[in-house]
Amino acid sequence: MLKGAEDRLLTRAAQKRAHVSAVTCRAANRLLGMRVDRTSYPDAVGRVVDWARAGASRYVCCASVNNVMEAFDSAQFRGIMDGADLVTPDGMPLVWGLRLLGARGATRVYGPDLTLQVLDAAARNDLPVGFYGASTDTLRRLTANVQDRFPSLRIAYSYSPPFRPLTGDEDARVTSGINASGARILFVGLSTPKQERWMAAHRGRIRAVMLGVGAAFDFLAGAKPQAPRCMQRAGLEWLFRFLVEPRRLGPRYLRHNPRFVTLFTLQLLGLRGRW
Repeated sequence: MLKGAEDRLLTRAAQKRAHVSAVTCRAANRLLGMRVDRTSYPDAVGRVVDWARAGASRYVCCASVNNVMEAFDSAQFRGIMDGADLVTPDGMPLVWGLRLLGARGATRVYGPDLTLQVLDAAARNDLPVGFYGASTDTLRRLTANVQDRFPSLRIAYSYSPPFRPLTGDEDARVTSGINASGARILFVGLSTPKQERWMAAHRGRIRAVMLGVGAAFDFLAGAKPQAPRCMQRAGLEWLFRFLVEPRRLGPRYLRHNPRFVTLFTLQLLGLRGRW
């Protein structure tokens, strides 16, 4: 009996330490009020595979400065990001921000690279996948490329939605189609903040792990060029993409990037600690 009581006390103490550690980690992993998880490719891929095997309805966000600033401007969107099952630091500015806030060892988990690693794991574990988003031509090229790269991969679903909100009936048909396909991992490429809103609205309705990977569809389809690795490591991918698509991305970067630098500096100095 004494041994059992001792074991229970040790268990409670371990649980308390784990809770304190989790709270501390969450506090350290908030950039301008938005949660960003300290993770890695093996950790993220492992979680996705485990959830997919269980048939769980989950969603994963690959966060950039754009996500942080959208969350800063909208409490509703911040709730969507905080409600995700995993938020990876997709951009180097977020990785640097986490490290400066004390999250030692924080590493980048970049949407396009995460997509490839999850596809590889899905092929090895016989987990059917699906793709939702992009144009019909981009989606066709994407599925052909990944099938060539991973011959044993089972692509159970692909759909290019119209560039407008779906009606209730259309959304119900899409949801039913995804579930009927048997896809256990669904890659969503709708761009931020649309894809995060879509995933949050479909958690519990779609029986798959949803990954919001944005531009990964265009990159892996060969529809748009990807920044050189040296620019990615230097945190200059935004500049490359700005030069490639100035009209589409210019307003976003010119509005969000300077504000992020200014506001994060204030957070780091303790001048603005809560939002």
